[in-house]
Amino acid sequence: MTVKTTTQQHTLLVDDEPGILTEVSLLLASSDIPGVATISDSRKVIPYIREHRVNAVILDWVMPNVTGAEILQSLTVEHPEVPVIVMTAMGDVETAVTCMRQGAFDFLTKPVDPNRLVASVKKALQVSELGQQNRMLKDYLLADTLGNPDAFAGIITTSKKMRGIFQYIEAIAGSRLPVLITGETGVGKELLARAVHDVSGVPGPFISLNAAGLDDFMFSDTLFGHKKGAFTGADSKREGLISAAAGGTLFLDEIGDLNLASQIKLLRLLQEREYYRLGSDLLLKSDARIVAASNMDFAALRGAGTFRNDLYYRLCAHEFRVPPLRERLEDVEALVDYFVHQIAAQQGKQAPKVPHNVIAALQQCRFPGNVRELYNMVHHAVTCNEGAPLSVADFPGVAAVPARAAHPVDCGNPLFALFGKFPTVLQVEEYLIAEAMKLTNGNQTQAADLLGLTRPTLNKRLKQERQ
Repeated sequence: MTVKTTTQQHTLLVDDEPGILTEVSLLLASSDIPGVATISDSRKVIPYIREHRVNAVILDWVMPNVTGAEILQSLTVEHPEVPVIVMTAMGDVETAVTCMRQGAFDFLTKPVDPNRLVASVKKALQVSELGQQNRMLKDYLLADTLGNPDAFAGIITTSKKMRGIFQYIEAIAGSRLPVLITGETGVGKELLARAVHDVSGVPGPFISLNAAGLDDFMFSDTLFGHKKGAFTGADSKREGLISAAAGGTLFLDEIGDLNLASQIKLLRLLQEREYYRLGSDLLLKSDARIVAASNMDFAALRGAGTFRNDLYYRLCAHEFRVPPLRERLEDVEALVDYFVHQIAAQQGKQAPKVPHNVIAALQQCRFPGNVRELYNMVHHAVTCNEGAPLSVADFPGVAAVPARAAHPVDCGNPLFALFGKFPTVLQVEEYLIAEAMKLTNGNQTQAADLLGLTRPTLNKRLKQERQ
């Protein structure tokens, strides 16, 4: 057995002809497919896969000792998550159908078209990677734990929705595919992009570029750089941010504002991992992971023809939406407490107390500017404060909440229309029992059926109400 690897063994190539092993492994290596292991003795394939991490297998169909059909059958049972690409000189339809029915990922006829082989392997590796991330995500969600909580320490939240996002980020940490983060302005998309970078553990830096307002020339020059003399004023070479992000993460904020000409250049970078500096014909490689963010509706942008469909599908290999603050009002108290202490420390004053009625009042706000808006509100209140506890009056535009409405008021909710406020469980129970008795003209048996109770239980509740 001959094993050739780079850093990790991702792809296993199995063929009894040494010449094919050499030719295909060189082809894959030159096509940026790392970690290729080769085996010429088919009897060693299954033991090897049991002991090593393999993400894809390229398998010859006709071999001595153990045939490709036997290996495929074993892999389908023991390692169904590993995609298998079958190569064979037998190009008949019957063999192809047999391979696919037994669970092969793809079927290629020798002599294999190099482009078809490379494309198939890259797709198989991507499918394997996504499957692994889905399994990891499932494990995270079931365990409800974080493997790297320090990466999220700068994000103040008690929300289950946000915790779910943290778990998703950890599940995709090992991937180098692009990440698309959507959400309204001020929800903290860049903080989460940094968390993606920190959790991934890559050695390179986190580099950020805001694409809003950049024309095609400015975007290209900033991202890709330029050669000396490329244009008037280009007195020296510029590396560009994609070069600065080598081995790390490039965060492209406000990606929805990118013009169509720039979108084409970004698409090439994502597809080929290659780019040119302005004025240069030297092809450069990039290994930076792309994380993009936008507050725009991509379905609407694509429908209007202002954002390319192919670019969107490249960017959203991994995608998550950050909920606005109004959808996680449980975070308001923790955020206010954090901001009050932070701002007071910056201003060299003692942090004022925040009464509960202030939190209750703030939780009635819609926060169109989200966390950023809340920060500005708290900053104003702390700055103007002279040491007394904060009051609702310190937050212009925020109305005090009546004592009986200590929870968010929503006049469109039918419960408020029925009770004039948000009711307790006991009040709702009494109301339902009374309505059921009305509908059944006082027949306890029928009323109990409507309520999903036994007749003795309903009778007991009625007696308790009369007491």
